[in-house]
Amino acid sequence: MAIDLIAFDADDTLWHNETIFVTAQQKFKELLAKYHTEEWIDRKLYETEARNLQHFGYGVKGFTLSMIETAIELSEGRISGTEIRTVVELGKEMLKAPVALLDGVQQCIDELLKSYRLMVITKGDLFDQEAKFAKSGLGERFWRIEVVSDKNKITYERILKRYDLDPRQFLMVGDSLKSDILPVVALGAHAIHIPYQTTWIHERVAPGELEQKQYFRLEHIGLLPDFLAQFNRA
Repeated sequence: MAIDLIAFDADDTLWHNETIFVTAQQKFKELLAKYHTEEWIDRKLYETEARNLQHFGYGVKGFTLSMIETAIELSEGRISGTEIRTVVELGKEMLKAPVALLDGVQQCIDELLKSYRLMVITKGDLFDQEAKFAKSGLGERFWRIEVVSDKNKITYERILKRYDLDPRQFLMVGDSLKSDILPVVALGAHAIHIPYQTTWIHERVAPGELEQKQYFRLEHIGLLPDFLAQFNRA
């Protein structure tokens, strides 16, 4: 069956996001350099983030709270109020960062609109994601925008059922194998992986998880319209 609806991830698929977190994390490590090595700070921050996902979810606000908790833990409570304020300001800088579209995104979306319905399925903080869509100028191009707390098989099942979508006519496009590809493939739908230059450690998957999974891979989003034209002809 020909693809009827294309869903996109947002962060690191439509616009740059991970680089903002990497920059903030580097500043955070410099702030805590007098307490521990960069490698140890990275490790403890990741452990704190992973532990806090069930409480704060994904996004800048949860990341900022995890930085504060990590700073208190690694300094054994010696970190000053001024330094905590610096961490809070890092979070605010992340929220105020301009939205930089990936190369070719706008042209790709405009071309696909001629033949397909388009939607977004992205996870994160609702307020933050809504602000990014407003700044991106892309919001009006999408039929639906779904901001979810997590992306797994159940999430996609609910969305497909809500909009009465046939998995065989549904395509998900994203940079995360864990969130955008494997759950969709498990439902019998189509998926295209377009890797970003860096991948958050929480989104990485073991090579064995990809065995016998049928999905496509493109190196650049600008290749998507031609790929889909050939796919539907086939």
